[in-house]
Amino acid sequence: MQKIVTGIDIGSYHVKVVIAEHPDDPRQLPRILGVGYAESRGLRSGYIVSVPDVARSIAAATAQASKAAQQKVRRVYLSIGGIGLEETFARGETVVERGDSEITERDIARALDTSEAAVPPATLVNRKIIHRIPLHYTIDGVKLLGRSPIGMKGTRLATEAIFITCLTQHVNDLVAAVEEAGMEVEDVVAAPIAASFVALSKTQKRVGSVLANIGSETLSIIVFEDSMPISIKVFPVGSTDITNDLALGLRIPPEEAEQLKQGAVFGSPYPKRKIDDLISKRVSDMFKLIDAHLKKIKKDELLPGGIILTGGGSSLQTVSDLAKAVLRLPSRVASLTDNSTSQLQIKDGSWAVAYGLTVWGFTQGGELEQPSDSSFGELFSGIWGWVKKFLP
Repeated sequence: MQKIVTGIDIGSYHVKVVIAEHPDDPRQLPRILGVGYAESRGLRSGYIVSVPDVARSIAAATAQASKAAQQKVRRVYLSIGGIGLEETFARGETVVERGDSEITERDIARALDTSEAAVPPATLVNRKIIHRIPLHYTIDGVKLLGRSPIGMKGTRLATEAIFITCLTQHVNDLVAAVEEAGMEVEDVVAAPIAASFVALSKTQKRVGSVLANIGSETLSIIVFEDSMPISIKVFPVGSTDITNDLALGLRIPPEEAEQLKQGAVFGSPYPKRKIDDLISKRVSDMFKLIDAHLKKIKKDELLPGGIILTGGGSSLQTVSDLAKAVLRLPSRVASLTDNSTSQLQIKDGSWAVAYGLTVWGFTQGGELEQPSDSSFGELFSGIWGWVKKFLP
């Protein structure tokens, strides 16, 4: 098992790097050794428009984290986001192969393979499957009340799975940028899934909750129920839109609008009521997008765990109250703490993705994801941890 893991979150505003070591107690989060960040260059709406510029930002952030951790970084876990992140669902069924009808991991893998084969080809044009997650299983037509059918008996095993996809070119560009910065990518992880490892509790995932990441140019959500992610959605709106609204509404430069948004201007000549109204209108519109999606999947007002907010935009003072009012759900801003005794503790929710990547690196997704035999999996040596499960 790896002792040191590095996670890199490439956002539209900042590149964030977290280097962590495996905790002595598996019930605890990884202990952070070093963090680093740099301004993102060469990106737009989460997509790379200049690989060399992104590579330089990655190198700068990694060098800062590496110096703090006193560890040379060679391999990393990489988050992937942007408005091209999408979900699709499919069902597959297979015949149990053992003569005594006992279900094994091989049967689960084959059932997932048939699910993947059932994904409509049109949804995979120019796209890669980066996660395939079984939501529930059926044995001989009876839905399984539990997580795993291994050890149970039956003749036919079926599974319904969610597949998280992203544009192939986006994946390739991200990997190329990391490699140009002098490192190797172990695995790529959808940013909302990575953040959920540190921003959501087991109880919130079990009873049902939505994690919302308010980034610079995108708003991403992941919905959990029964400890499984049942939906992922990314909207092309972010905290930069709040800045633009302030700049236009008050007729001021974007730099000054950004300071007003963050509450860094004291004795402002502009009416506080107008500033609050401009911010509230945009933030409310964001949460209305989330509400519309929850209605679409029939989960509006039905998530006892409420909405948990992360990302740079979650630092706005009124954001939690607005989320509660619009979604009619419990609301709070995520607070992150690691097990370090140093001063490297990260409580800002904008670090959730980078920190969550280190958890993924140590657990390889835990019980969340099942391995894939696709060519994409072969690109990353991190998949080897899954392959070993099928060896005698």
